[in-house]
Amino acid sequence: MNLKLVARIVAILLLVVSSFMLLPVFVAIYYREYELIPSFLATILSTATLTLTAFAVTGPSDRQLGTRDGFLMVTLSWLGSAAIGAAPFYLSGSIPRYTDAFFETMSGFSTTGATILTEIEALPYAILFWRSLTHWLGGMGIIVLTVAIFPILGVGGLQLIKAEVPGPTVDKITPKITETAKTLWLIYLVLTVAQTLLLMLGGLSLFEGLTHTFGTLATGGFHVKNASVGHYGSSYINVVTTVFMLMAGVNFILYFKTVTGRVRSVTGDSELKAYLAIFAATALAISAALRMQNTYGDFLTSLEHGAFQAASILTTTGFVTADFELWPPLAKALLLMLMFFGGCSGSTGGGVKIVRILTLVKLGLSEMKYLLHPRGVFSVRLSGLPVPKNAIYALAGFLVLYLMSLLVTTVVVSSSGVDILSAFATALVTLGNIGPGFGVVGATENYAHYPDYVKWFLSVVMMMGRLEIFTVLILFTPRFWKQ
Repeated sequence: MNLKLVARIVAILLLVVSSFMLLPVFVAIYYREYELIPSFLATILSTATLTLTAFAVTGPSDRQLGTRDGFLMVTLSWLGSAAIGAAPFYLSGSIPRYTDAFFETMSGFSTTGATILTEIEALPYAILFWRSLTHWLGGMGIIVLTVAIFPILGVGGLQLIKAEVPGPTVDKITPKITETAKTLWLIYLVLTVAQTLLLMLGGLSLFEGLTHTFGTLATGGFHVKNASVGHYGSSYINVVTTVFMLMAGVNFILYFKTVTGRVRSVTGDSELKAYLAIFAATALAISAALRMQNTYGDFLTSLEHGAFQAASILTTTGFVTADFELWPPLAKALLLMLMFFGGCSGSTGGGVKIVRILTLVKLGLSEMKYLLHPRGVFSVRLSGLPVPKNAIYALAGFLVLYLMSLLVTTVVVSSSGVDILSAFATALVTLGNIGPGFGVVGATENYAHYPDYVKWFLSVVMMMGRLEIFTVLILFTPRFWKQ
C-alpha cells in the first residue's frame, strides 16, 4: 500500500474539514460568544500544522491510489474528522468529556443523530451550529467534497467515492469524477438554499432555518431545540420538512437526470417507485392507526404526524414531532419495520437501502418461479435492465454482514445492563444511522447513560453504517494487510 500518499490525502481532507470551523467562528462573533473562538481557531491551527508536517515527512508520490489505499484512506479520514471535529466541543467545555464529544461528532458526521446531550438549548449558538454543520458535511460526504475542491484527487477519486457514497453502485454523471463531485454538491447546495428560504417563510430565523436544513438534507436529525421539530407545533414546518426529508432520501443522480432532460429514466426507476410506494403505504397505515386510537383529533392531523414520522424513519433522519413510543402498537411496529429499509442508493439516507431490499425480494420471487419451472431461465431486473449475478452476490454478502453486525452490536450493548429491546433498538438505529429508537433510546431519550466502552463501540458502528459495512470491516481481514 502507498501509505505516504494515504497520509497526504488524509491530511488534506482534515484541513478541509477544519476550515469549515471558520463558519461557527463567524456565528460566535455575531452572537458575541467570543470565549468560544479560541476553541475553533486552536483546532484549525493544529490541523494545519498536522497537514504541513504530513507533507514535509511523506513527500510527493508518483503512484496512484490502489483499491486497498482507498479503503484505508476513507476509514482514517472519517476517524480523523470525528477526532478533530470533537475538539471544539471539548475545548470549549460544552461537552466536558472527550468520549462524549467524539461520540457526538461521529454521530454528526455519520448523520446518525444519536446524542448524549440532555439540554440542547443551553448550548451556545456557535457550538450548535458546528454540531449541525457536521451533519451537512457528512451527508453528501467529506471525500466527495474534497474531490470536488481538489482536482488533484481526481486521480483515484472514483475509488474513494465508491468507498464512501451510500449505496451499492456509484455512477459517473460527467466524464470527470471531479466534475461529478462538484455537480452532486451543487445539487445539495441548491436544495439547502431552497429549504432554508421556505423555513424562514414559516417564521424561523436564519440560524434555525440553516441548522434545521442541515439535519434534514443530510438525513441526520440533530436539532437546536430539545423537542426537535415538535418544538414549533407548526403544520407548515412539518410539511416542508417531510417533503425535503423525502427528497434527501432520493438518489441525487436522479435530480441531475431530471434537470438534463432525462425524465423518462427517472420515472422508470424501480428503486424510486418502490421508495415512494413504501412511504405512501406506511404513512397511510400509521395515520389510520393513530386516528382509530384517537391519538389525534382528526385524520388530517394524524396524517401530518404519521407521514412526518414515516418519512423521518424511512430516510433515517430521526426528527420527531411527538413521542412515538406512546403511539398505538401497529404504528410502532410499522416504524420498526421502516428502520430496516433506509433511503435510496446515492442519497444521504442510511440503512440497508431500498435497491438492496428490492433486488433480494425479486431474487426470492425468481427462485419461486424456478421451483415451478425448473427448465425456465429467469433474471432479476431493475428499471428494465438485468442485474448481474456478481451484484446480487455482493448484495447478499452485504445483508449477511449487516445482520451479523446488528447481532454483535446488540450483544455488546446488552453487556451494559440495558434490557434486550433497548439493546436491539440501539444497535438497529446506530448501524442504520437513524438516531432515535425504542426503550432507553426512544424519541425523548438520549445515549448519555451508556458507559464509555459502549459509546466508543457505537461510534465505530455508526461509521460502519455510514460507510456501508465493507469499507470498515475489510480492514480487519488478514488478506487486506498482505502484499
